[in-house]
Amino acid sequence: MEFFTSNLAPIMFAGLIVFLLMGFPVAFSLGACGLFFGFVGIELGLLPEALLQALPLRIYGIMQNDTLLAIPFFTLMGLILERSGMAEDLLETIGQLFGPVRGGLALAVIFVGALLAATTGVVAASVISMGLISLPIMLRYGYDRRIATGVIAASGTLAQIIPPSLVLIVLADQLGRSVGDMYKGAFIPGFMLTGFYTGYVILLAIFKPKWVPALPPAARTIREDNGSSGLPSLLILTIVSVGASLFFAHHIADIHTWWSGETVTSVAKDETIVVSMCVGVALAFVLSMLNKITHLGLLSRMAERVTFVLIPPLLLIFLVLGTIFLGIATPTEGGAMGALGAFTMAMVRGRLNFKLLKQALISTTRLSTFVVFILIGSTVFSLVFQGVEGPRWVEHLLTGLPGGQVGFLILVNLLIFFLAFFLDFFELSFIVVPLLAPVADKLGVDLIWFGVLLAVNMQTSFMHPPFGFALFYLRSVAPATAYTDRVTKKLIQPITTMQIYWGAVPFVLIQVIMVSLIIIFPGIVSSGLDKKEVYDLDKIRLQMESQMRKLDALDAAAPEPAPGEQPEVPEDPMKAAQEAIQSEKK
Repeated sequence: MEFFTSNLAPIMFAGLIVFLLMGFPVAFSLGACGLFFGFVGIELGLLPEALLQALPLRIYGIMQNDTLLAIPFFTLMGLILERSGMAEDLLETIGQLFGPVRGGLALAVIFVGALLAATTGVVAASVISMGLISLPIMLRYGYDRRIATGVIAASGTLAQIIPPSLVLIVLADQLGRSVGDMYKGAFIPGFMLTGFYTGYVILLAIFKPKWVPALPPAARTIREDNGSSGLPSLLILTIVSVGASLFFAHHIADIHTWWSGETVTSVAKDETIVVSMCVGVALAFVLSMLNKITHLGLLSRMAERVTFVLIPPLLLIFLVLGTIFLGIATPTEGGAMGALGAFTMAMVRGRLNFKLLKQALISTTRLSTFVVFILIGSTVFSLVFQGVEGPRWVEHLLTGLPGGQVGFLILVNLLIFFLAFFLDFFELSFIVVPLLAPVADKLGVDLIWFGVLLAVNMQTSFMHPPFGFALFYLRSVAPATAYTDRVTKKLIQPITTMQIYWGAVPFVLIQVIMVSLIIIFPGIVSSGLDKKEVYDLDKIRLQMESQMRKLDALDAAAPEPAPGEQPEVPEDPMKAAQEAIQSEKK
């Protein structure tokens, strides 16, 4: 009995693992384990009875958490966009654009996957959409099955790390940090990962060209009347837009100075990227509209099609991420605007109907309820776990590792990597992260950087054979039996589960490399964050003391006010301190 009472925390953690291995749902496993060991602790005299009375207050705290409101908003936005046909138009257009190049369809899938990730934030929607639309085309034109399935699954999981990712919202809540800062930290790693996927496809196109063939000329349907591709005018439009963006980015501080009337020497990197991108996109849209309205014929069909298909999602990205990065809106408000923007886009496209709305609302309600129930269960578990000194046990276990911060990070990432075989990112966020965050904070690890690192690692949970959810989503839409292609009339053999698993392996390795790079080069995350303001406290103190001396001198020299006259009020020393801080910022 003495062993049981002195080791209740590790026994409780082992009990949770037993509950999960028995197949109970995660939310109920957490709640049942917490309540069971809570009653055991009370009976043994280790916990006060009043501890469990705090549960209702903590559950009400979950319901009052504004940050979690962003989850249903972003989920609804993603589902509306996915069902309104935006992904289909993007894949068809970008596939035609990259089609003449070896690996062009795979590059199109990666590009569209990144774009969908930045607009939907929902992995299931991205994987299923691209699996239904692009997989038959890739099989039709002879892509290797492992490459085709691997690219689709990996591109869909970009929604895990590219803002507005749901996992970043949950991690920010669990780590007690700002969702906006988490988004800014994940901005560069997300697009670096996209670049690595692209580089892998390019290498395959060079060394294994038969695995990733180009589209045959007959399949390239967007052409001019004379049969040309129309790419030169698109190239010119792209150069003009990119040039305008770079020029704006180079002079953004001068523009801020002109706009505000105050000298601005530097602008945050994320704000520079978002606003400059918006300027380039707006210029391309205006030029395309002028060409279409005036019938000048300066732009090809390809240039107009690419512009009009890409502009709406890019504008939605600015509406959501731009307002968050610029500090105009909170993530919850950004999610609400994104959902409204998705409704507007679906309505303009004539795709918004009661059936679509009903499906999106049911799916959003289901996912939101799933998250809240897991959070309630994890709250019950964590309350009792803290009562039996569980965090202290975890702290002693992890702070005693050799290697300090590096040893802790290596062990934590190995732990997350292997737990991701069995648990998805919601479960990892609610069960494991609350145990690791206090230890990381005590070791001096920046929690924003730590959260982004865990998010990239958790991304592997969608790709792990044999339990990766992205692989399950793809398996549900991949052909399981042979079928006759409607265009080529050829018999297409089915895709096996093992082909999907082997296709995922290279992309899991790329994700592991990305985790290693973030550990070795922490600036990948921290360079995207706003620089912390550093104030010269001695200068502020001297300025306040000088102001105080002036006040004392004025008090000594001031004559007595006449009867009925108001005495002159000298300047407030706190105002002097605020002016000193403002001068330090400049």
